[in-house]
Amino acid sequence: MRKLWPTIIILLAVPALAQQQHSPYAGEESREIKALSSQEIRMYLQGHGMGLAKAAELNHYPGPRHVLELAKQLNLSATQAALTQKAFDKMHAQAVRLGKLIVAKEKQLDSLYATQKITEPELRALTGEIADLQGELRFTHLNAHIEMKKILTSQQVAKYDALRGYKK
Repeated sequence: MRKLWPTIIILLAVPALAQQQHSPYAGEESREIKALSSQEIRMYLQGHGMGLAKAAELNHYPGPRHVLELAKQLNLSATQAALTQKAFDKMHAQAVRLGKLIVAKEKQLDSLYATQKITEPELRALTGEIADLQGELRFTHLNAHIEMKKILTSQQVAKYDALRGYKK
């Protein structure tokens, strides 16, 4: 019987431990839009990249925002600086527009669930719209990196990678 006590204690303790585990979502139920943190909302609305162009950035396609930040170190010509600013402005305006739409659609999705009025056809349509917008947002950021590759010299791209801390 003495040898069974540890097993009995474990068997009795496991259900109690399982009941005490909280969801990783605990505390998020009070968010304005449950699926998005306030930081994510802010980043969408401000047109930030949020890592959407990482495939480009880490494969030697610089981003316009960072090129502008590093303009002096990259020794950009006046023409390159103007083209970079134009690429950034175009990307940023599109990203802000798409970010606002994504936040609005996420808010609509959240509202349908909150009011218990969601239907499968509505869910299918809304999640499809959100996915399309997110795809367009990612395209916008990635495409700006393609534009930068055309503006910078190969030496400037190499210098950019070094300044950003990327190794081959």
